Amino acid sequence: PPLWREHRLYQADWLLRFYGFAASELLDEQRQNFNPYVDPKCNWALNHMDFFPVDVNRAPFNDLLRVPGIGVTGAKRILTARRTATLRFDDLKNLGIVLKRAQYFVLCNGKAADGIKITPNAMLHSLLSAKTLELYHSNFALPSEQLSLFGPTSFREDLPACPSALI
Repeated sequence: PPLWREHRLYQADWLLRFYGFAASELLDEQRQNFNPYVDPKCNWALNHMDFFPVDVNRAPFNDLLRVPGIGVTGAKRILTARRTATLRFDDLKNLGIVLKRAQYFVLCNGKAADGIKITPNAMLHSLLSAKTLELYHSNFALPSEQLSLFGPTSFREDLPACPSALI
């Protein structure tokens, strides 16, 4: 299998263990495979634009964790910093937030970042690296076949019973 799939599974595991995501939020019957071009958190965000934008000065910790570009440490820093001041985009950058990703999904004091076009195409291009964007537009971007995570659940019934003497 392609190495990117293994990497996406690792990223998804991280989201499940440390970011409060449920497996059903990342993959379901309609979206059975991970997007090879963006990480699972960005993919979730792009598919759930109704959740955004999130105001960093008011959002709870768990909502901040769902924003691409904000990790556990960044969310904790935001909570600490906003106790003493109203945060602006420059403040987020100083806190270590990856604004290249987060700017499409957050507001500071009710305002979006200057010059941001919130369209799925503009967001996708911003979230992709130059190399990945090149692959995305090339002929090499054809999807490879993946084993389904939603395959038949009755495969155990097809197996012959193990003789009790072998157990």
